[in-house]
Amino acid sequence: MNKSLAYKIIEAHLVEGDMAPGREIGLKIDQTLTQDATGTMVMLEFEAMGLSRVKTELSAQYVDHNLLQPDFRNADDHLFLQSACDKFGVWFSRPGNGVSHPVHMERFGIPGKTLLGSDSHTCAAGSLGMLAMGAGGLEVALAMAGQPLYVNMPEIFGVRLTGRLPDWVSAKDVILEMLRRHGVAGGVGKIIEYYGPGLDHLSAMDRHVIANMGAELGATSTIFPSDQATRRFLKLQQRDDTWIELMADKNADYDHYDEINLSELEPLIALPSSPGNVVPVKEVAGKDIYQAMIGSSANPGFRDFAIAALIVEGKEINDHVSFDINPTSRQTLENLVAQGYLSRLIRAGGRIHQAGCNGCIGMGQAPATGKISLRTVPRNFPGRSGTTEDHVYLCGPETAAASALTGKITDPRTLGISCPQFKEPDEIIINTKMLQQPSANGENVKIEKGPNIKPLPSFQPILENLEIPVLIKVGDNISTDEIMPAGSRVLPYRSNIPEISKFVFNPIDSEYFDRAISFQEIGSAIIAGENYGQGSSREHAALAPRYLGVKVVIAKSFARIHFQNLVNFGILPLIFVDATDFEKIGQNDRLAMKYLRNKLQLDDEIEITNKRTGEVIRTIHMLSLRQRQSILAGSLINLIKNEAK
Repeated sequence: MNKSLAYKIIEAHLVEGDMAPGREIGLKIDQTLTQDATGTMVMLEFEAMGLSRVKTELSAQYVDHNLLQPDFRNADDHLFLQSACDKFGVWFSRPGNGVSHPVHMERFGIPGKTLLGSDSHTCAAGSLGMLAMGAGGLEVALAMAGQPLYVNMPEIFGVRLTGRLPDWVSAKDVILEMLRRHGVAGGVGKIIEYYGPGLDHLSAMDRHVIANMGAELGATSTIFPSDQATRRFLKLQQRDDTWIELMADKNADYDHYDEINLSELEPLIALPSSPGNVVPVKEVAGKDIYQAMIGSSANPGFRDFAIAALIVEGKEINDHVSFDINPTSRQTLENLVAQGYLSRLIRAGGRIHQAGCNGCIGMGQAPATGKISLRTVPRNFPGRSGTTEDHVYLCGPETAAASALTGKITDPRTLGISCPQFKEPDEIIINTKMLQQPSANGENVKIEKGPNIKPLPSFQPILENLEIPVLIKVGDNISTDEIMPAGSRVLPYRSNIPEISKFVFNPIDSEYFDRAISFQEIGSAIIAGENYGQGSSREHAALAPRYLGVKVVIAKSFARIHFQNLVNFGILPLIFVDATDFEKIGQNDRLAMKYLRNKLQLDDEIEITNKRTGEVIRTIHMLSLRQRQSILAGSLINLIKNEAK
């Protein structure tokens, strides 16, 4: 067979299983990435395993999400992470050094390596020819311990790029076009692999923009070849000694195909409140805006800030617009200063924030009530910005900057000026001063734990027979932001499960916690539609409901990472055999399941009786043997402990 690049890297890292789509495989993981919103749990989990040092080629921890320090909690967690990294042999990126994905690409990314991260946008590293995937924190902790990653072998979706992007159109419009065509579930069970002559006109950072938002397609990963564009990027970062050429075979075989002529693209925008709700900018032009935001892991490159600076140069931002600039790495910020781009943004009215995720994760910069916010971020799930019933639109930096000038959603082609031309610099300032290398030996390092860091809850194995109430029923495409919200009010409790559990489903149903805590001992169920758990990889969206007593989630379908997170913490994910049976279960119904443990070991189908109606509903569990063992043990942590005895 003519092999795709993804197939080649999987084959080189395969340690277990058969590379047939849908079959479970085990992969050797070379590198891991953690960030502070999820990393505290990863470090607690790694510590619980009793290991002294990581066993990967490289592991890195970034503090980029929880940068606001209104009290001791975030600051304490930063010290905890710094000390844990020093003890366990993990690189530590200090607060203010930048967003994990572009910093990892600048300093640590290597073509052909595997990368597992406790952040769903870890797939951004596919821009360098890495096989990079997001996962729950516990799986990342296991990878740090030298264990394989177990995942169903994805199908490979080949996307051929031709042509060249026209003026006022950039890489963000490429991934928005993919989302327009395929939606937020179009990549589920797939690796998106880009190839073709159009790649000759996309820089490595352009590719980062596209690879990053493969997460919004629901894809397992996204990958680009390692070619001369990759080499130029690594040379600019003074790391060209790590470059190797990696390409798919000529006429490679793909399970799915698509083709995009870059020359035919126009400025696109995703409407509230889904990354898949994409239309041309011209269709919504003229609407008043309150905010335009440049930055985030989805548009992190020097070019994305520079092009915005060139658009607003010598002009003034509309007096009703907040023009927020979020540098994505300290290195990028220093180079923007050195080359004069930052001063142009400031003079035009830009509000400069520290290097980090900031408003993308709801850490400040929330928009005004009922007002439109244009953002170059990857997600616009309801309330993610920090404002209830927000109106967040996703777009490229050209549209955001043009709209900041006019005060209205503006197709940048209508500004009446020539499109600024940006050329990548041949040399940049390298800044690694806030990257901390771990001690050679961590035996004498003491881990610092503030009062907000609580031990991991322990969970009992699933019972043979259950009769539990349905405490909430939700629709399609429910995101982890809706299950377990982020933002400045919630994320400081990320290492305190009893406290963070008070916010479960808060954006959807503010009374859920009160109901759930009263049934904590008995247990409860969740009913959901399609693509349940899309979005962030944060395992709190499984861990906190489990703490509240959730035993079972029955859905039409699940997002990949959340499905595994449910399994990791002993929640049984079930899928309706007949999707119309979703209508036969209501909130407050009681569901009975018999012989669960026996059926999990011997069968794929589990029957559920609705005690209110007497109807029997058929479900299947889609669990591998190892996943079944996790459910039977009560959690993956329990399973690991049992195996160690």
